[in-house]
Amino acid sequence: MKGLGDMMKQAQAMQENMRKMQEDLANREMCGESGAGMVKVVMNGRHDVKNVEIADELMSEEKSILEDLLAAAVNDAVRKVEQANQEMVGDLTGGFQMPPGFKMPF
Repeated sequence: MKGLGDMMKQAQAMQENMRKMQEDLANREMCGESGAGMVKVVMNGRHDVKNVEIADELMSEEKSILEDLLAAAVNDAVRKVEQANQEMVGDLTGGFQMPPGFKMPF
């Protein structure tokens, strides 16, 4: 029975570590950029956009150019958030690789 109790303690510790990691990720902010930094998007670990900056000199450009640059900056931020998520999950699992396509419940 002692082995089962130890296993339960380990599972609870891992669950607590996962909760802390999810909280950490949710509060972490990443900045995506496009147009050589003329458009910047700050996004948190929950993929909420927190801030958008567009350089003044872009305001005279066509609407479609601004839309493309904004989309590219958002996509850059999403990739950075996903990479940070994967790195943190890798740290939690001790380098154990999850199956391809496996998504943690974030």
